[in-house]
Amino acid sequence: MFNIGCHLSSVKGFEHMGKEALKIGADTFQFFTRNPRGGRAKDIDENDVKRFLELAAEHNFARLVAHAPYTLNPCSATEKVRAFAYTAMSDDMQRMEHIPGNYYNFHPGSHVGQGVEKGIELITQLLNEIITPHQNTVILLETMAGKGSEIGGKFEELRAIIDGVKIKEKIGVCFDTCHVSDAGYDIINNLDGVVEEFDNIIGLDKLHALHINDSLNPVGAHKDRHAKIGEGCIGYDAIVRVINHPKLKGRPCILETPNELDGYEREIRMLKKAYDG
Repeated sequence: MFNIGCHLSSVKGFEHMGKEALKIGADTFQFFTRNPRGGRAKDIDENDVKRFLELAAEHNFARLVAHAPYTLNPCSATEKVRAFAYTAMSDDMQRMEHIPGNYYNFHPGSHVGQGVEKGIELITQLLNEIITPHQNTVILLETMAGKGSEIGGKFEELRAIIDGVKIKEKIGVCFDTCHVSDAGYDIINNLDGVVEEFDNIIGLDKLHALHINDSLNPVGAHKDRHAKIGEGCIGYDAIVRVINHPKLKGRPCILETPNELDGYEREIRMLKKAYDG
C-alpha cells in the first residue's frame, strides 16, 4: 500500500490536520512539534487528540512523522544551544506519547567547527540521555544535504550515530530525496546503487520514512533547496522510481515541496497514479 501525505500546519490541532489530510487524499502527514524557528509548543488538547485518534483509526492512517524545530542543534559548540536541544527533545518525547506509535524526525545538527567526530559524539550523547526503552516513538535521523558543517550528509555519519545509541530499536532514518541528491548520491541515474549503499552502511531495517522532494540543484550541490515534483533537477521520472523501488516501498512518504494544500493535492494524486501497487 502506498502511504503518502505532506507537511501540515499544527496550529489548529490534530483533528484539523487529520481532516485536511483526508481532503487532499493523504493517509499520513508531517507536523512540527513546536515553533520551527523558535521553541514554544502549544499545550496538548486531550479531547482534540482523542478525536484525531478516532479519525485516524477509522480511515486507516499510516504512521505520522513529527518534525523537530530547525533551531534544534544537539551538536552545537554552544552549551546553551545544546541545552535547548535536550529540553525540547525531552519534552517532545513526552508529547509524542499522546499519539503513540509514530515517528519523530530531526536534523542531526551542525558541528560548527568542532569536527564530525565531536559532532557525532554530542548527538549520540543527547540521544542516550533522552531515549528510554518504554517510549512508543521511534526517533529518525534525517539524511542531510551536507551543507556547511552539517552532520548526516554521508550515510557513514548516520551509521556512526546509530552505533553509539544504546537502545537501538528506538532509532532509525528518514531518507530525504532532495537532501540525498544534494549530498552527492545519484538517485537519478543509479538509484539501485544508492539503495544498496544505504543497506550496506546503515541497513534498510533502519529506514522508516521518506521525504519526497525534488531539488533546485544538481547532484552534489550541498545546497538543500526543495522543488515541486517534476520541476527540479531530480525530475518526475526519478521520483517515481523512488516510490516504486521494491526495497523502499511500505514506508510513509512525506512531501515537503514548496506548495499550498491544492499543490500537495495535485502531487499526491499524481504520485498515486504513478505508483505501481
